[in-house]
Amino acid sequence: MTSSILIADNGGTKCEWCFVDNGKTKKFNTAGLSLYFLTANQVEDIIEKEVINRLKHLRPAHLFFYGTGLGNKNNMLTMKIILGKKFPKTIISADTDMLGAARALSGSKKGNICILGTGSNCCYYDGQKVKTNYPGLGYVLGDEGSGAYMGRKVVQHYLYNIFDEALKESFYSTFELTKEEILDGVYKKQKPNYFLAGFASFLLTHRGHYLIENIIEDALNDFFLLHLSRLKETQKYPTHFTGSVSYFFRDKIKELCNNYGMHMGKISQKPMSGLLAFHNK
Repeated sequence: MTSSILIADNGGTKCEWCFVDNGKTKKFNTAGLSLYFLTANQVEDIIEKEVINRLKHLRPAHLFFYGTGLGNKNNMLTMKIILGKKFPKTIISADTDMLGAARALSGSKKGNICILGTGSNCCYYDGQKVKTNYPGLGYVLGDEGSGAYMGRKVVQHYLYNIFDEALKESFYSTFELTKEEILDGVYKKQKPNYFLAGFASFLLTHRGHYLIENIIEDALNDFFLLHLSRLKETQKYPTHFTGSVSYFFRDKIKELCNNYGMHMGKISQKPMSGLLAFHNK
């Protein structure tokens, strides 16, 4: 293995870091480093204050950075330049969160990889590279099965008065938001996808209610039907899942895998432990 490594699993709101040197690990979280939401200077500032200062004198021989938005080649190049400035003597690798998930869940074996968190994505992984990968359309047009997708359904059911009185009262007591405040959060404030995803927790705390179960199953089935079932490799290789939605609704994931004739592989809430195993060989 490399003498010392630093792994970063970057999302839109949070980035998880793990420094490994001679079997000892140092884990911490920083703000998310998405170049869709931050300028290059802002990303540099966060790395300096929240990573460099925390590592103090420690410097990795190799940095493996996996992040959302790095499917965009310009973003990937910009991130490599930023990381190179901050870690001038470190070998830098920067790639997509999809490849990170694939390496974490499937290692060097072939498999189908699904990310179900704030957003959603899936691909076929040949053991080395992400191959078939249907492009995501974001929370407005796509992201079926994601936290944002489920949260939007919760809000719709509440504002359309589909929920019964008990669910409506519970919704308001939980979030304490008026209709106007919800609409402002969706249409006027930054990161509306993360705002919507925050409502998905309501599903978790009200499991068993038929309306709640319908939202969960319909949202996940949309992901299976529109995306995952289109991967022909799902009939040949295991299908793995990561992300909070995958983890907390894994019972429904298992049911749908059975219904679609897919072999369910691993389910993990976060990919970091798998990435540690992959890079710590």
